[in-house]
Amino acid sequence: MSEKITIYDIAKKLNITAATVSRALNNNPKIKESTRELVLKTAASMNYKQNKLALALKSGRSNNIGVIVPRIDSNFFASVIRGIEEELHPNGYQVIICQTHEDPKRENENLYTLIDAQVDGILMSVSDVSNENDEAFHNVLKKNVPLVFFDRSKHIEGVSSVTINDFKGGYMATKHLIDEGCRCIAHLSGDQSLEIFKNRFLGYKQALLDNGMTFNEKYVIQSKSSLEAGKEAVEILLGYDIAPDAIFSSSDFAALGAIQELRERNISIPKEFCVGGFSNEPFTKFMELSITSVDQSPLEMGKMAARVFLEQVDKTQTIKIEKKVVLTPELHIRKSSSRTTS
Repeated sequence: MSEKITIYDIAKKLNITAATVSRALNNNPKIKESTRELVLKTAASMNYKQNKLALALKSGRSNNIGVIVPRIDSNFFASVIRGIEEELHPNGYQVIICQTHEDPKRENENLYTLIDAQVDGILMSVSDVSNENDEAFHNVLKKNVPLVFFDRSKHIEGVSSVTINDFKGGYMATKHLIDEGCRCIAHLSGDQSLEIFKNRFLGYKQALLDNGMTFNEKYVIQSKSSLEAGKEAVEILLGYDIAPDAIFSSSDFAALGAIQELRERNISIPKEFCVGGFSNEPFTKFMELSITSVDQSPLEMGKMAARVFLEQVDKTQTIKIEKKVVLTPELHIRKSSSRTTS
């Protein structure tokens, strides 16, 4: 293994001081352009690699951004990360991705790990809505590290967020089912301690009330975002004396599970039973029975979260403004709920 080249090796070869080499490599304006070009050319020929950690310690900037998501094996979060990276890379930033797996302890560890890595900012979708990790969040802010929430957020003073209008998404999806003639609509809700799921539920409830329909809590079932949860929910719902004729699910995966269970019971979709989901996962439009779903615009959400971060580190901004960006959802109507086109 060859020895690591240092600035002293470059200085010796060019017969100049190591300080001059360091200034040239760091674009010090006091160094002549001819000297800088000579140093850069020599450094490249000698395969010199700058110590990025040392540079970060010296400058106070690492040009790394931490991104924390519940999981990366989700098209939604993968698309958000893509949007973040596409917006930040041209600005000289690299992205470090962490997963919480919905575990508050993992979330806490991720926050402290990223701070120790001296990231220049943290963009995240929260998993913990309790106050358990508030100390970690406030530690980030005390370090003057910009913190931006996306999708799942918490109300913390000084923290910006980029979210979708989940209430409107839930309302639109439920109103569509009503317009298709459904008269008893169930809702598969995520954990309502998370604001996104609470707002989707509230949109569902308000659409029922606005259209003269009765709201009944027994038709609201908390379920995970999985096929199994969707199947189990259908088993419960079809066991009621008055079974529903439609489901609005806060998750596309639970919606798919519900559809699979309905088909196993030979229930015709959408003639006898309509189903709509949320997130507009890729599989929803490619299936033989395509699934109606609310699009969350994840790519745009990622880009917007990155832009909010860039605004916060803009040195021309003398006042740091807390921003709350709310994107507009879009309902994609497909075969699983459209009786007029089926």
